[in-house]
Amino acid sequence: MTQPLPFAPQRPPDDDVVQGTVRDRRYASPDGRFGVLQVEREAADEQILVIGDVAGLTPGEDARFRGRWEEHPKYGRRFRAEGWTPVLPTSADGIRRFLGSGLVPGVGAALAERLVKEFGDRTLDVVATQSARLRTVPGIGAKRAGAISEAVRTRRAEAESLSFLHSLGVGPALSRKLLKKYGDRTVTVLREDPYLAAEEVRGVGFLTADRIGRAAGIGPDDPRRAAGAVLHLLVRAVDDGHVYLPRERLRRDAARLELREELVDPAVETLAAREMVVIEEDRVYAPPLHHAEARVAERLTELRRPRAGREAARDLPEELSARQREAVRTALTQGLMVLTGGPGTGKTTTVRAIVDTHEAQDLRVTLCAPTGRAAKRLSEASGREAKTIHRLLEWSPATGGFSRDAGSPLDTDLVLVDEASMLDLPLARALLEAVGPTASLVLVGDVDQLPPVGAGQVLREIIRSDVVPVVRLDQVFRQAQRSAIVRGAHAIHAGAIPSPTPRGEKGEGDLFLVRATEPAAIIDRVLATLERIPRAYGLDPVRDVQVLIPMRRGPLGATNLNLELQRALNPGRGAPGALRAGDKVMQLRNDYEREVFNGDIGWVERVEDGVTYVRFDSGRRSYEADALDALTLAYASTIHKAQGSEFPCVIVVLANAHHVLLSRALLYTAVTRAKQLVVLVGDPRAMRRAAQTTRDTESFSRLAERLRDDAAS
Repeated sequence: MTQPLPFAPQRPPDDDVVQGTVRDRRYASPDGRFGVLQVEREAADEQILVIGDVAGLTPGEDARFRGRWEEHPKYGRRFRAEGWTPVLPTSADGIRRFLGSGLVPGVGAALAERLVKEFGDRTLDVVATQSARLRTVPGIGAKRAGAISEAVRTRRAEAESLSFLHSLGVGPALSRKLLKKYGDRTVTVLREDPYLAAEEVRGVGFLTADRIGRAAGIGPDDPRRAAGAVLHLLVRAVDDGHVYLPRERLRRDAARLELREELVDPAVETLAAREMVVIEEDRVYAPPLHHAEARVAERLTELRRPRAGREAARDLPEELSARQREAVRTALTQGLMVLTGGPGTGKTTTVRAIVDTHEAQDLRVTLCAPTGRAAKRLSEASGREAKTIHRLLEWSPATGGFSRDAGSPLDTDLVLVDEASMLDLPLARALLEAVGPTASLVLVGDVDQLPPVGAGQVLREIIRSDVVPVVRLDQVFRQAQRSAIVRGAHAIHAGAIPSPTPRGEKGEGDLFLVRATEPAAIIDRVLATLERIPRAYGLDPVRDVQVLIPMRRGPLGATNLNLELQRALNPGRGAPGALRAGDKVMQLRNDYEREVFNGDIGWVERVEDGVTYVRFDSGRRSYEADALDALTLAYASTIHKAQGSEFPCVIVVLANAHHVLLSRALLYTAVTRAKQLVVLVGDPRAMRRAAQTTRDTESFSRLAERLRDDAAS
């Protein structure tokens, strides 16, 4: 007999539950998550197969599985577990199996037999709480007794924590994160203030913390919940690009979390007293963003001074337009300048001229961009080395910050940043701290693209301030006009659907429209297009083609399309979506230790002993099972994630199901990611809606206002 731990699982009424002992682990995916277990059901006296995120269980363990039965044409009847709860044995036979299974270091089958013979059904309690009594068993000394007792206590605490988490509907992956963070304090922390976990553990979020809090008896008007709700709203605001939220907006948004409006202000004041928010008039900031905004304004103001001792360039290339010449001269004589313009307007030519004229005066030039692909493209265009901003600033694991800062500035006379429209406030602050007092800064970007994913639209705010020199390139050069991609981008900017390349023709930048309306038909068209591209253009469907979609969820979201594309482009054994050799993957967040950053694309080289090895442009990186949530399949990507990147070919998927996100900036950004070929696949009505929809992309930020105030003082 086994007995569940004292937390009743909260499960959907349609789920089935099975309980038993793991007898064999038939299969475990290389990433250590998906598994196939042979489980003995004691009550039914039968052996069954259990599949799902159960690879963490080992033979000898007892567990209760929640999920559903299914019939597989090859493997027959099996149980697909959606979650599981560990169960500690209480019978002598169960304890004997548990101790002798290898789960407790230093205890084998023979010693487990002697322990159970001595203490019977109370063995686990004796081992965990009365370790001195273990020395009465032959073969156990004081040191070994302490080690066995500690191992059982740890295992019991882990089992109790997992049982508690699973009973609240927390899945295995998130449970592992919480246990890693809090250890044997997990249950205590979550009962006392689950909203703390929402702040400290990635993936918890307010809604999960709220579910835990309600189960722990925290009422809807509890001050802890109100504070957690305010912090959650500020985090969500950052996801939407905001630097702060007005109190009025906080009160309004609190209603969505079932928090009474009058509880918001006291929560804000409490958080301010704990230095967890900064209040500026009616604005509520997260402290790091408040400090970043003020510091960015200060550094930009310091840079916004003329640079004495530099000559205005005279012998400029004849092919430069008057506006391009203005940009080159401004970059030489001013400490801060913005260069902006759409595709085909000569930004690349202007950048080369800026670099050449600086070097002609023996001035040192440093080139960088927010993403690896953008840095690579800048390097190819300029003929000089370009780095990502993160690598340029030299992350130091020892200090947990960048090595390059105000105390150790970059050894250069000019810092030129391409794709500057992607700069958010924290990254801009880090970069500006490292620009020396005598160096100048040139920001190059296209403000008609989507705003950055993080907080603060730095480039737009600088332009909006009207106190920084801005050179706008608006003339599309004749050679660029031959590209259907360039013409299409400008058509989108004007609110029209782009015209495709004429049938039977191939140009310097081709664009085609493939019409389909239903999700299944659209997916079929995408797969068919991927088959034709290698024959027509000689492009590799994995390396050279990027499928772009507005959103992650739904039949036509990045998540589902990645499964379809993995099946077609890299079929293999294992669960759908599980990483395998040959897969195209994307890094989802900055990882300074591995020096891999949000949006970087790599390819899985191999998966071995639970470790996934990925080759990025910067080199090979390894990921243990608990770090794999930083990676996702990247055959398909959201358009936001593709910002700053360029691909030989993009396939843009648009459907009416995406209507909430469709906008001109979204479509413009997607089309301008392609260098050689664009294929728009989907519903023409969705394409038209996107081209004609201009959304308010303004964010709550005071950067432009701070710059104007500094300029006036």
